[in-house]
Amino acid sequence: MTTTMMVKLRNLVLFLMLLTVAAPILLYTDPAASFKTPFSKRDFLEDVTALTLNSDGNRLNLLPRESPAVLRGGGGGKNSRRLDQLSARVLSATDDDTHSHTDISIKQVTHNREKMHVQLTQQTSEKVDEQEPNAFGAKKDTGNLLMPDAQLRHLKDQLIRAKVYLSLPSAKANAHFVRELRLRIKEVQRALADASKDSELPKTATEKLKAMEQTLAKGKQIQDDCSIVVKKLRAMLHSAEEQLRVHKKQTMFLTQLTAKTIPKGLHCLPLRLTTDYYALNSSQQQFPNQEKLEDTQLYHYALFSDNVLATSVVVNSTITNAKHPSKHVFHIVTDRLNYAAMRMWFLDNPPDKATIQVQNVEEFTWLNSSYSPVLKQLSSRSMIDYYFRAHHTNSDTNLKFRNPKYLSILNHLRFYLPEIFPKLSKVLFLDDDIVVQKDLSGLWSVDLKGNVNGAVETCGESFHRFDRYLNFSNPLISKNFDPRACGWAYGMNVFDLDEWKRQNITEVYHRWQDLNRDRELWKLGTLPPGLITFWRRTYPLDRKWHILGLGYNPSVNQRDIERAAVIHYNGNLKPWLEIGIPRYRSFWSKHVDYEQVYLRECNINP
Repeated sequence: MTTTMMVKLRNLVLFLMLLTVAAPILLYTDPAASFKTPFSKRDFLEDVTALTLNSDGNRLNLLPRESPAVLRGGGGGKNSRRLDQLSARVLSATDDDTHSHTDISIKQVTHNREKMHVQLTQQTSEKVDEQEPNAFGAKKDTGNLLMPDAQLRHLKDQLIRAKVYLSLPSAKANAHFVRELRLRIKEVQRALADASKDSELPKTATEKLKAMEQTLAKGKQIQDDCSIVVKKLRAMLHSAEEQLRVHKKQTMFLTQLTAKTIPKGLHCLPLRLTTDYYALNSSQQQFPNQEKLEDTQLYHYALFSDNVLATSVVVNSTITNAKHPSKHVFHIVTDRLNYAAMRMWFLDNPPDKATIQVQNVEEFTWLNSSYSPVLKQLSSRSMIDYYFRAHHTNSDTNLKFRNPKYLSILNHLRFYLPEIFPKLSKVLFLDDDIVVQKDLSGLWSVDLKGNVNGAVETCGESFHRFDRYLNFSNPLISKNFDPRACGWAYGMNVFDLDEWKRQNITEVYHRWQDLNRDRELWKLGTLPPGLITFWRRTYPLDRKWHILGLGYNPSVNQRDIERAAVIHYNGNLKPWLEIGIPRYRSFWSKHVDYEQVYLRECNINP
């Protein structure tokens, strides 16, 4: 052997000795490692990917996926990549002429790497065994704060890993291991039960976790081909995503169905009220202060609804926050079925000093199919088929657009305000799914600068622009409107009725309804024709007047809600339904007197 080769071999040996000392120090002083949970260090499968089911949302919760390079390398995360780099440096230090010595080097590096991995695993296991849950269900390491409910998440991850091993051919061949693994799966499933956080787990959960970990360690020895495990995990992920897609579709259907269904209590309430109303004599059926109905110096509200309880919340919340309740006049229009019930409710529960008027839409003799194109369309056979024949080949697949509420003329009365209130100059329109939190009298002094409609714009989100609601593939739409124009919100709108009549807005609405008889310009509802009718005739109000989203968005900013004068439960998750978002229900329910006799008799509870 030449002197040069001897020197190279000596340098190689010294380098390997240095490696066995330096590598553990590098591993344990990795600043990024202190933020990893002990569980992620213990197991290759958890480094590749971890799949857990979020217990409170029924959605998949995926940990960040490793890069393809890590997957090909066999796992181990950042520490493994560092060892790969160190190994590469050792191999590159050898000469092509010393191939036999290179083989020895590879074996030594591999041995050292396996030795360090065993030490790391043992030390991590000892740390896990020493940990105890804190009051919040998380576990504490020396100075490291883990994610809340880490034990619950780890148990769920163990179940998935166990199912992976059960499905692998190499594991199936070992009958003893399969029996043991199935036993551990049952134990963990019993420990999890319906727990949604660590504090709900039984005291034996830690023992079950340790026992399962030991069994899974045996599985790692049986199945050491990482690529097979990765393929199985990807297949499980694909299957879970497909199931999630199906469940989302089913949830959307059931939510739409529930939103259309009248709860038993709300069905009972108008029946009881109607019965009692017709037991009154004619003098008892009259409201006081009717001389105020046309006084233009007062604050006039328009509400069009067939929901007695929801209407009462709008009135109650408005009067509760009004500085001068006696100046507020509420004009309520309902249908024939709820007319008596609506009158009886406000006769029995009169708002403090405010004036109430309840009208029946069917008494508006001027509102007929010869005058109103939308009324003619709503009564047509094609429209009825569109709503009620779901199997019809021409029916829209989006259930949102087949909601029978669009068949109600109450939903379209907002386009006939000057005809309904010919003596008034300004009206504040309110939907029945809103709650008033501040005095609204200041809205009557807002200068609309020649516009007809005062509304809060909603273009802060991309899906609230014109192209969301109108069909811009149609030249009638694309030539007349801007697809990126800001939409605005119905629900709390100031309408200048004098300017409305001056600009002949009702005729504009009729013209566009005639053009949309085949629903080619927009689908259904009142916002799309509202955007068209009041195009360039809408004055943007300050956003603090009106906050939307409480009927579909569970993460509306709490500060925005508290600052808003009106909060709007637009969407399907209405606060009077069981599917309503619990976080927002108290804003609505605090304006309901659940001790009221009619509510108790109809079993309407908070």
